[in-house]
Amino acid sequence: MTYQLITIVGNVGRDAEIKYLRDGVAVTDFSVAVSKVTGRGDQRKEKTTWFKVTLWRERAETAAQFVKKGTRILVTGEIDASAFIDKKTGEARASLDLTASDFRLLSSRSEGQGGGDYAGEETGNGMPQSRGGGSNYGGGRAPADDADEIPF
Repeated sequence: MTYQLITIVGNVGRDAEIKYLRDGVAVTDFSVAVSKVTGRGDQRKEKTTWFKVTLWRERAETAAQFVKKGTRILVTGEIDASAFIDKKTGEARASLDLTASDFRLLSSRSEGQGGGDYAGEETGNGMPQSRGGGSNYGGGRAPADDADEIPF
């Protein structure tokens, strides 16, 4: 048996969009930019890697409501890479597609702080429940200013 799991933390590049398959299964996708900065001063360089994230079923419906452009997010899931030709430049490019098993909203750009997560549990009003403990993805919990408050 083999297994892969990737965890990314980045900023949502576009609002989550939901669609329903013919059998009623919800599927939501959005993009996430993950940036890495190296060097200092004139030597400073930033490289951004984009991921297309897809969620299914109940998590897809929740993400469609709460995942908005600019939100800082942590996503875990399985990655798949595929090659394509850029229509504008004609250059060979790669697409990184992440089928998410879990996600956590960390903050929005306007808030600049806060924390919360969605790991499959909801409150009675349909909003994701913020949890103070660990998460089921095995990577521990990202720090949050107040884990008992929902950040949106």
